[in-house]
Amino acid sequence: MPFILALDQGTSSSRSIVFDEAGRIVAMAQREFRQHFPQPGWVEHDPEEIWQTQLATAQEAIAKAGLSAHDIRAIGITNQRETTVVWNRRTGVPIHHAIVWQDRRGEPLCAQLREQGHAEQIRRSTGLVVDAYFSATKIRWLLDHVKGAHIAAAHGDLAFGTIDSWLLWKLTGGRVHATDVSNASRTMLFDIRHNVWDHELLKLLHVPDSLLPAVHPSSHVFGETSPELLGAAIPVAGLAGDQQSALFGQACFKAGLAKNTYGTGCFMLMHTGDKFRISQNGLITTSAAQPVDGRPEFALEGSVFIGGAVVQWLRDGLQAIKASSEVQALAESVPDAGGVMFVPAFTGLGAPYWDAHARGTITGLTRGSTVAHIARAALESIAYQSAALLQAMSLDAQAAGSAPVQELRVDGGACVNDLLMQFQADLLGIPVVRPKVTETTALGAAYLAGLATGVYKNLDELSAMWQVERRFHPTLPRERAQALMGEWAHAVRQAAAG
Repeated sequence: MPFILALDQGTSSSRSIVFDEAGRIVAMAQREFRQHFPQPGWVEHDPEEIWQTQLATAQEAIAKAGLSAHDIRAIGITNQRETTVVWNRRTGVPIHHAIVWQDRRGEPLCAQLREQGHAEQIRRSTGLVVDAYFSATKIRWLLDHVKGAHIAAAHGDLAFGTIDSWLLWKLTGGRVHATDVSNASRTMLFDIRHNVWDHELLKLLHVPDSLLPAVHPSSHVFGETSPELLGAAIPVAGLAGDQQSALFGQACFKAGLAKNTYGTGCFMLMHTGDKFRISQNGLITTSAAQPVDGRPEFALEGSVFIGGAVVQWLRDGLQAIKASSEVQALAESVPDAGGVMFVPAFTGLGAPYWDAHARGTITGLTRGSTVAHIARAALESIAYQSAALLQAMSLDAQAAGSAPVQELRVDGGACVNDLLMQFQADLLGIPVVRPKVTETTALGAAYLAGLATGVYKNLDELSAMWQVERRFHPTLPRERAQALMGEWAHAVRQAAAG
């Protein structure tokens, strides 16, 4: 039986999962790494620590599975998107810490681009709104603030990559500098309709094209690992940004199918087929993971910056719980949030609001409010933010004459929380569907790698493998759900005012 190794490089940890041919998890290893916060609104990672933790988990997962590298048919990589690494091509040494997708230091340049009237040009090409979330202004900051970076870039000595490119470079011993369309689409420099780097935008942002990786379909043999790393040369045959990879792992291959991933942030994507569609309701257009033939495929996406991270804040900031696993019991100790609303805008608000200046607020506090009410409100904030995304998607689908989303497929760490999933279904008014394998981000990368290496024949075979673990049906009257969403909208306005 062939096995596939998926490298799942996330915002707070590096994981490796060995899947068998049927998409079942054989072994898994995970390691957290440090978060660096040099000043408010700035978030960084050490690229070398990311590499070391990812390599260690890959070695550990293969060993735990009782396999050798010779048993692994292919490797797929999925990664935190937008996070930006620039390194020296000759030495392989990063010139600075990675600037993480959550980082807001690029906002002044974004404001300048908007003021100069470039937002529409950028959106028509990339599908993105102008925001510090994406890689372009992070690259610009590194070139402007790291001593000697301008000159080195001009001489072609530097390489830029999102985390997939960095890992691919390290895995192949510096032989391959490449990415896939899904990750390239998150840079704010990539023309997603034609799958090429946009030279007008590169000129506008003063980014030399010598920095950039080659771009391939998501399912593609990019190169082979250096044999000494894992014990044999293994093809790296799948790359996809984590959210597009999860959409693929959820078998959302056709227009109208949607998924929501509950991780550090929350990310809802709806496949729109081969139609490039600009959202009129605060969403972005992005490249879906593309199989071997490389035909452009698209998705509408809404990004929530603080999803599961609000539970980490309850643990580390408020110290209301000792472990994240305790949050459901604390939240369930009260029948509801008691009128408390928590808007976790710690780094501004993403879609559909796009307010970089909003800050976290807790409203509706009374003398009767307890830490349990705050915990419940924090958990419910994840569902409220996701419901706002689906509302925007429904409006876009209606405007395009498409059918509304019939069900929402869910994955990610927080989807195991039954209280949250039921509340999500209640707010949405459609079933929330949890699959048997919730590690769909890693599974998508494995599927892409398997397609490129002949483990799987086609998408129909992958669709048949997707199985439901539980459906959460809405039980709340629609009038009550709409009233709650109205209260949420009011709380968001207060966060924006703050």
